[in-house]
Amino acid sequence: MNSTSTSDVIGRRVEVNGEHATVRFSGLVPPVAGLWLGVEWDNPERGKHDGSHEGTVYFKCRHPTAGSFIRPHKVNFGVDFLTAIKNRYVLEDEPKEEETEQIVIIGNKPVETIGFDSVIKQQSQLSKLQDVSLRNCAVNGAGDKGEIAKACPNIRSIDLSKNLLSSWEEVIDIADQLKHLEVLNLSENKLTFPSSSPSPTGTFSTLKVLVLNRTGITWAEVLRCASGWPVLEKLYLESNNIVISERPTDVLQTVKLLDLSSNQLIDENQLFLIAYLPRLEQLILSDIGISSIHFPDAGIGCKTSMFPSLQYLVLNDNQIAQWSFMNELDKLQSLHALSCTRNPLTEGSKDAQTTRQFIIARIGQLRTLNKCAIEPEERRGAELDYRKAFGNEWKKAGGHQDPEKNRPNEEFLAAHPRYQALCLKYGAPEDGELKTQQPFLLKNQLLTLKIKYPNQHDQKVIEKQLPDSMTVQKVKGLLSRLLKVPVSELLLSYESPKMPGKEVELENDLQPLRFYSVENGDCLLVRW
Repeated sequence: MNSTSTSDVIGRRVEVNGEHATVRFSGLVPPVAGLWLGVEWDNPERGKHDGSHEGTVYFKCRHPTAGSFIRPHKVNFGVDFLTAIKNRYVLEDEPKEEETEQIVIIGNKPVETIGFDSVIKQQSQLSKLQDVSLRNCAVNGAGDKGEIAKACPNIRSIDLSKNLLSSWEEVIDIADQLKHLEVLNLSENKLTFPSSSPSPTGTFSTLKVLVLNRTGITWAEVLRCASGWPVLEKLYLESNNIVISERPTDVLQTVKLLDLSSNQLIDENQLFLIAYLPRLEQLILSDIGISSIHFPDAGIGCKTSMFPSLQYLVLNDNQIAQWSFMNELDKLQSLHALSCTRNPLTEGSKDAQTTRQFIIARIGQLRTLNKCAIEPEERRGAELDYRKAFGNEWKKAGGHQDPEKNRPNEEFLAAHPRYQALCLKYGAPEDGELKTQQPFLLKNQLLTLKIKYPNQHDQKVIEKQLPDSMTVQKVKGLLSRLLKVPVSELLLSYESPKMPGKEVELENDLQPLRFYSVENGDCLLVRW
């Protein structure tokens, strides 16, 4: 505080006993004598009031208990970038021996130096740095102009998260001296951003990854600054209360990954504003509260022109409860990988394996679901199960084994857009297939089975409860994930105490366990 004048501290980021805050006031607070700082805490539970004291408003806070008055000597205003680098990365000198003298020539005069070796060593250490982590090191700015460029010219990646940076201009002052900067993490710095002028040309000319989680940035500020990120590929904007207010034009055109997680105000109409980013391959939308989506430009069985390059979509921790959401995702022309855990549709008492099968069947081009690869055998089994599960509904809606008479109504086609394609792929379901109950409903009859591995002596015998309606294909899928063995390599049979010495092969993947008369207490034999 000694080197910081009263007028300079307003808006500065500070740290007090591990908690971060912003200075909103500096001055006297009668009747107590002496200088006080009024701070607004990042954690509102840390404060006591809203910036008022005995009826006088000294400053304002967003939360009624986020304010406090603190004496200046208790506040840490932080250090400059280079000081933080030296504190963390410069090795301590060797145990002090006799300091050696060196003669160096400066101009034409010989000069005696002491400790010159350690200076050279220190400079060498800093100049080699490429990946730097200064998380939570109280960095408050660039320091003296040009010093970073002299000391650390080769830095390519910096983690500056949870520091005391207060403005985008301070970030520019640092980045402008790092001509090879490719990765920059600024998360958890409460930054103010420029209201008009973009970043100086060339400051971020090599930047490919930018992390701005929990910085308070708005969508308008993103677009305003983005003109200075000409080659940016990955942009992280988690937890900023962002509302996508306008379509990016001439900016963000190089972005391949965009993370908008935990921005609860985003809805499907806002997503359409970013639907034409030409190179967007990964979109992370976890915990935004989304429950529905509809691509109005694509009818049943057609592909949307939106998100043309999107390959990987993350929708974890949302409110997706309807199968129509999955039907819409099938319209994305490039989608190959999907994560959608912890949604009402995928949670609860429903059979998780059947839910997985139905998602696979509804999204035809999917190759990975919830980070688990979809093997061709799993897709075939999923599509056959789906075809059979809704066969009776298809027939009631006007479906028929005879292609000439196969005309299911619009309501069925809207609910099951891929059903007709699956009938073309595998043939229409026969009446005999449709007599069994839909696999989506768990049977009351649960079988307690032992599972042995005759060829794998290191594998322990386990016990599982499985419904007798479960198909052999689904049992294989369950065991495949349990054993980390491809479905195609698994061979199943069973033995029963009622038939000692006899082993029955489970050869038809589409048949349920009850088809083979598997009973309670029997033993499944698994080989690969």
